Amino acid sequence: MRGACVALALAAVQVAAAASVAHDAIVQQPRAFGYVLGDVVIQRVLLEDGGRAFTPDELPASGPAGNWVERRAVHVERDNGGRPWLTIEYQIMNSPQALTAVALPAWRLVSKARGVELRVPEWSITVAPLTPRRPLARAGLGDLQPDRGASSIDVAPMRRWLATWVGALFVCVAAWIAWWLWRNWRASSAQPFARALRELRGVDESSPQGWLAVHRAFDGTAGRVVQPDGLAVLFARAPQFEVQRSAIEQFFAQSAERFFGVAAENKEAAPARAGISVRSLCLALRQIEKRHES
Repeated sequence: MRGACVALALAAVQVAAAASVAHDAIVQQPRAFGYVLGDVVIQRVLLEDGGRAFTPDELPASGPAGNWVERRAVHVERDNGGRPWLTIEYQIMNSPQALTAVALPAWRLVSKARGVELRVPEWSITVAPLTPRRPLARAGLGDLQPDRGASSIDVAPMRRWLATWVGALFVCVAAWIAWWLWRNWRASSAQPFARALRELRGVDESSPQGWLAVHRAFDGTAGRVVQPDGLAVLFARAPQFEVQRSAIEQFFAQSAERFFGVAAENKEAAPARAGISVRSLCLALRQIEKRHES
């Protein structure tokens, strides 16, 4: 009886020993330096034990893992060879005032079905402050650095181009003004009523010179001497003057009575005896002539 109890005790010890067998896991640790507040640190553990698949009964829980890091996502991935890796993400939650060594804690994966544990060792990383540390008497971000001097730009080519284009613009404007002046001079020299209007500027419009100037304008427009009974030729040659037909007929009727003493046969032309403004008529006909210049 006593021997049986001893045997049972030894068996229990062997079972307990088997249940507590622990092996070091194959771990891909993150780099050990170059982290600041908010960075994510990734640790990977191979889920194999001696070449055999290792299925943990429980994965590490998310949450704080000390004062500096917090365990976030935990998931299983497979590499190109199909081997399973447990990926654990840690995020740095605090910022030190100086470069500080922070430990990712040690932990274990347990497989009760096989009675085996995989040990993941502690790993140390360094975390840097976001801003450099100042003397104790002074706090803040530090003295502002002077502005970086702006590099000089060679504006000589731009000035040359600007001068070239301004000169070209000036030439174009001057050429346009010269053309416009030449066009007006040519029109005043070549168009019949433009010449007549220019002659009227230096004489009294009621003088014979003024009336003859307008007569010459009618002759130049019709291409022949225009008589009161030949106005049809004038309007056939210059139909744009139709709008001034009554004033033109009045002018010729009054001119015939003035120079030849011939009374107008047309009763409607009788008001011409009261006097017509030769200058106004010539100006109106010049405006029509100007609109129809070719």
